[in-house]
Amino acid sequence: MRIDVLMPKMGESITEGRILKWVKKAGDHVDKDESILEIATDKVDTEVPSPSAGILVELHAAEGETVDVGKVVAVIESDAAVAVPVTGIQAPEEVAVPVAASPAPVARQTAPVASTAKPSHAASTAGGAQRFYSPVVMRLAAESGIGYDELERVQGTGSNGRVSKSDLLAYLASRGQGNATASAVKASAASPAPVRVTAGSGVSVVPMTNMQRLMAEHMVESKRISPHVALASDVDMTAVVRFRDRHADAFKAREGISLTFMPFVAEAVIRALKDFPLVNSSIDGGSVLVKNFVNLGIAVALEDGGLIVPVVKGADALNVVGLARGIADVAGRARKKRLQPEEIQDGTFTITNFGVFGNVWGIPIINQPQVAILGVGSLQKKPVVIERDGEDVIAIRSMMTLSLSFDHRIVDGAMGGQFLGRVARYLEDFQMDAI
Repeated sequence: MRIDVLMPKMGESITEGRILKWVKKAGDHVDKDESILEIATDKVDTEVPSPSAGILVELHAAEGETVDVGKVVAVIESDAAVAVPVTGIQAPEEVAVPVAASPAPVARQTAPVASTAKPSHAASTAGGAQRFYSPVVMRLAAESGIGYDELERVQGTGSNGRVSKSDLLAYLASRGQGNATASAVKASAASPAPVRVTAGSGVSVVPMTNMQRLMAEHMVESKRISPHVALASDVDMTAVVRFRDRHADAFKAREGISLTFMPFVAEAVIRALKDFPLVNSSIDGGSVLVKNFVNLGIAVALEDGGLIVPVVKGADALNVVGLARGIADVAGRARKKRLQPEEIQDGTFTITNFGVFGNVWGIPIINQPQVAILGVGSLQKKPVVIERDGEDVIAIRSMMTLSLSFDHRIVDGAMGGQFLGRVARYLEDFQMDAI
């Protein structure tokens, strides 16, 4: 029996994926749930498992090719005893499906494309065929004052003539678009001019990976959206260090994971977010969405480069042990590319730990649409003046620098400083007899 392997739908707004690598080649035997290819979407890089054991007899797309969700990318012959010819790469048109089975919603209903005489949706009819527009393209069109009639005149270079962000940016540039928003997005996303390198120049041209491109766009967009303000504070972690040293071995034996400092920092952050709920919010037009729950994002550096932020959902319901388990779980699966798209979405606050690389402090960029992010520096023993029995004495303490970047549209300096101070106080006053 022949079984089709389809490009999976990795999230509600995902309409296509790019094939990064074929783990298996045509003619290989695959087991059920064994990875056969790696794909990249706008949300996450992941592996696609085999739906059945058998022989991988056909590959319908090449590495680097972008394929619509639901389209056949490979075929498996589940009965290995049946002789089936191996066909290798097939033309995508042989398994063509409609670009969009139904109109997809605009990324934000509150910001429809300007000057529309048609309903506000992400698919329109041009020449009798349905043409799909991604949320990114729709948002850029709205910000740039591009109506549907004009958008339909933009020549698309994507699959089935789909208009990509770079297509729209090129169109805006060609018509002399002076919109500041489009210029900012263009600076972040448009492909750079080809680099002309002469032999012996000592310059290597390395194409950006999919994750690097996405991260670059996300970071530039965040700086454009949010007026960043940063504060830093030294924290005495001595009480936490002593507690961890006492319980680390027993914790590892019982839980099977190492007890790091991150769950202690996370627990202090969650307590402080409950004290200052505006730091756990987001901005939607003229409204502030204050979240009464904490979905905690933990930035994870990947071994092959890049950064991803998996989210521990419902983190406010967890204690230090639960946070340790949750953080270890999502971080471990992030490094193995086993995350699902929903596991990197809906975060309300993010922590990034550059201290693991020995860095003392840094100024992180806010993870949109959140309004703040905490940076964790390295733990260092330092001589510190403390008060003991009414006298100032110099003592060796375990110190850590925490830095907070926040969106000044909603979090002012006073609130940012008070929040950071509250996190520090909860860590310095840490008291727990046992885990």
